Amino acid sequence: MNRNRLGLSGIEVSAVGMGTLTMGFSQKNLSTDEGARIIVHAVKSGINFLDTAQYYDTYRYLRPALDTIKSDENLDMPVVCSKTLESDYESASAAVDECLSELNLEKIDIFLLHEVRGVVDLHERSEAWRALRDKKASGLIRAIGISTHHVDACRAAANLDSCDVIFPLINKAGMGIRDGEGPGTRDDMAEAIKLCSNHGVGVFTMKAFGGGNIIEDYVECLDYVTSLEGVDAVMIGMGSLDEVDTAVSYFEGNLGSDYRPDISKKRMMVDQSDCEGCGACKARCVSQAISWNDSGLAEISVEKCVRCGYCAPVCPVRAIVFL
Repeated sequence: MNRNRLGLSGIEVSAVGMGTLTMGFSQKNLSTDEGARIIVHAVKSGINFLDTAQYYDTYRYLRPALDTIKSDENLDMPVVCSKTLESDYESASAAVDECLSELNLEKIDIFLLHEVRGVVDLHERSEAWRALRDKKASGLIRAIGISTHHVDACRAAANLDSCDVIFPLINKAGMGIRDGEGPGTRDDMAEAIKLCSNHGVGVFTMKAFGGGNIIEDYVECLDYVTSLEGVDAVMIGMGSLDEVDTAVSYFEGNLGSDYRPDISKKRMMVDQSDCEGCGACKARCVSQAISWNDSGLAEISVEKCVRCGYCAPVCPVRAIVFL
């Protein structure tokens, strides 16, 4: 599989990366053995780029997978990216240490501020950013950056001191894209991505399928994202061997243009019999996809939901399910 360099970072990654959120407890909740097996299969299939996060609780899959890969002389270690939601120096620094310890690594390839919600949030997390800069200076991180759904944050990353990479959301439908306090457009995000690339910032994208909502147009979705100027790699959430094989087939040019996955049974929903109307999920949703229904309980808008799964872990009664 073709590999591309992430901006000026010097890090080379496969054109498609494997996101591990899908296999975690907020979505498929795979067993540790099954999750690790899928990761190893992905690496053996040519994917050398893996994404995780402190919030995902997927280090438990990566640790045994990486141990297996290390022991196989025929396999190279993949590039690993992790992220933290923390905003202060001490907590962000501790998040890096936790990642290294949990994954048994001496250094992490990429570490990001997770889910930066616009330039205001980026400013408010300046101490966390300073922590990542210090960890990089000490040799514990190779490249640092941010992940974001926000156009304004993506633009700001182009001139952010020491920013090596950015992980923005973009898809052909513009689903989930924000700009400041309001909605954003795919064209604006595409321009922000181009700006970052022109400044030497490596770009790998998320939510090419709008969190699954437009995955029926699988080939068209990937054709759009891979055609964007400045995109070095596309991160796709994978939770099965079949999903790995399909992605590899596309990026190796072997997937038919008429391919259509079956998505008829997948959706995020709130179990109304369990929901207590506490509002935790509504406050956590970055896509503003959750509202109150006539019964005063949470309800998810299929049109707005990007299926990131972030709402599920904060529900105190586990009323949110991904089916």
